[in-house]
Amino acid sequence: MKMKDIPFGITEWDSIEKTEHKGDTGKAFWRTRQFGDIRVRMVEYTPGYLADHWCAKGHILLCLEGELHTELDDGRTFTLTPGVSYQVADDAEKHRSSTKKGAMLFIVD
Repeated sequence: MKMKDIPFGITEWDSIEKTEHKGDTGKAFWRTRQFGDIRVRMVEYTPGYLADHWCAKGHILLCLEGELHTELDDGRTFTLTPGVSYQVADDAEKHRSSTKKGAMLFIVD
């Protein structure tokens, strides 16, 4: 990823409108900023959320609150708690997210 043509700026995340995305169960609420090819999001998953798809998009993801479970298509699972992040490249390993308790994430992709 090359970051270019992005002047210095701040984001007041509470002022960014939420969009709703339904999972197989639960919901995700995204606050999104786009900087050229780079998407930056604050994402809140409701308790009981399970993604409705296997994702092949690359991400850098940081858990801010709650607990996130990430399953890879090869069966491995990982649990993220506040202060724990993961990173994965585009088309490297399909993954999907779920949470029993709910979670707040900061994601760059």
